[in-house]
Amino acid sequence: MTLMLRKTSDGIFTKISRMEHFIHELNSLPDATRMGLLFGSLFAAIALESLIPFVKFEYRKLTHVATNMVFIITSGIVSLGLAFLAYEVIDITGLEFGLFYLIDIPLWIQLIISLVLLDFFGQYLIHACLHRYKWLWKLHLVHHSDTTVDASTGTRHHPGDILVRELLIFGVIVCVGIPAAFYILYRIITPFFAYFTHANIRLPANLDRALSWVIVTPLMHKFHHHFERPWTNSNYGNILSCWDRMFGTFIYADPDDIQYGLDTVDGQYDQNLAFQFNLPFNKTIKTDY
Repeated sequence: MTLMLRKTSDGIFTKISRMEHFIHELNSLPDATRMGLLFGSLFAAIALESLIPFVKFEYRKLTHVATNMVFIITSGIVSLGLAFLAYEVIDITGLEFGLFYLIDIPLWIQLIISLVLLDFFGQYLIHACLHRYKWLWKLHLVHHSDTTVDASTGTRHHPGDILVRELLIFGVIVCVGIPAAFYILYRIITPFFAYFTHANIRLPANLDRALSWVIVTPLMHKFHHHFERPWTNSNYGNILSCWDRMFGTFIYADPDDIQYGLDTVDGQYDQNLAFQFNLPFNKTIKTDY
């Protein structure tokens, strides 16, 4: 009996030490490695586009990618600025506040809960709100105005759009008490899915449909980039597809009927950066929200 208890306790301590080691590795991950993973995901998605394209665009791909990469710079400034404020100035981890400080939960379960909650609030819910409220939709127009959706479109967000998303994410982190390491992991996983789902690729139809029961897939997300409703107001998820299925926003039809862009924005300005950054403040752009 004593031997069995010892083996059990040794197994628990081994799991704890492995999890703590994993957290330590994430916290000590060099910035260069994080950037490498970010751009590695993007370039891998771009490479896939030449192998299994969904649409053969007649466009200057490098110019298109370069234009959208400007948004990754502005998004990075906003995200890093808020992260610095949260972790260095306010020190939200030092507050020892949130659900995880009130309830004794194993670290591996905390990790799963953290990623699920961040995906729901930081991706699905805020994305649905961006489509529901006029002032948020005006910010989000920039993302949807791209008429040649490819992997680089996953980087295309107005700074105001990113600011709103990040504020909600940090609110969730504080309320739940999510460790900084889990936020770092989330920030590694999320761009991978953003580039994968926006990539101009066509997976085998049966494979895409099967995967869409668990995760957001390239074809599933492309309906969201259709130029008009109701498809535009569907498939809000980024990682898990269950949210769209649970809340009735899931759509899957004939992908060949998809037309990119917006019915309220002139597509000829989709690569005009000055026009795009000013788009949320452009009073000539009308919406019915």
